[in-house]
Amino acid sequence: MKKSYRIGVEVTLDVIGGKWKPIILCHLGNGPLRTGELRRRIPNITQKMLTQQLRELEEDQIITRKVYKQVPPKVEYYLSDEGKTLRQLLVTMSIWGERRVKRLQAENQPIELLSKDHNGYLNF
Repeated sequence: MKKSYRIGVEVTLDVIGGKWKPIILCHLGNGPLRTGELRRRIPNITQKMLTQQLRELEEDQIITRKVYKQVPPKVEYYLSDEGKTLRQLLVTMSIWGERRVKRLQAENQPIELLSKDHNGYLNF
């Protein structure tokens, strides 16, 4: 069945939309990671959801899964060339979020940002 979109942002959200995919991509922007490393960096995601999101990103060719033939098995995920093209979009989203947190803090709202780490994307 042919997919149909009204505007380009729908395509983008179809591929990287949702709560977890942009977060996963930002972590992978700093280099390849194993599933366990991703889980530690994203503590609120369940294993089931992480696996599902990784499979969808791989299916959309945004990330690549590399399996090492060893015991115990080792699997790493990293950004594909297509995934790397999301760099500017994700950095822009991160900067927007940082500015929003600063504004809300200035309004004395109880909010904190634990990390401003989007440097991996800046190194491409």
